[in-house]
Amino acid sequence: MSIAEMLLHEFDLEMANTRKTLQRVPADRWDWKPHLKSGSLGWLSGHVATLPQFTTVTASTSNLEIAGSRFPTAEKHADLLPLFDQLSREARTNLASVTDDQMREVWTLTWNGRTILSMPRYEVLRQSCFNHLVHHRAQLTMYLRALDVPVPALYGPSADEQN
Repeated sequence: MSIAEMLLHEFDLEMANTRKTLQRVPADRWDWKPHLKSGSLGWLSGHVATLPQFTTVTASTSNLEIAGSRFPTAEKHADLLPLFDQLSREARTNLASVTDDQMREVWTLTWNGRTILSMPRYEVLRQSCFNHLVHHRAQLTMYLRALDVPVPALYGPSADEQN
């Protein structure tokens, strides 16, 4: 089994869990923030919805220069699920095509020519793509909890879904 095939199982699980979480985002609380220093619910849920794009970029290129790059955004609640579904399908297709040799190749992220990270593509996929999405999805579940929106069961029952 290839590295990509092994990662696809994890990818599919995380995308399903992410979709369940995004489905719970209330449209009428788009601008809500839990704290003055926090991003809004709309910003955070949009970030979570568009993070699969980073998997596509990592799988299909050898580097990314952040400065000047354009990234998809969810401008409104109605954008969340369609954008997430599209980007996660594209990410899955690109991830499935990465060979084991390509997984071992160094992938580099720069900002204005300055290296932010440079490591094997596999590590970028796991740390900066998968784990990054899980981290922000967890933040999103805390936003849902603070808004008294039922939190979905992700890796086991949530306090809201005991069945």
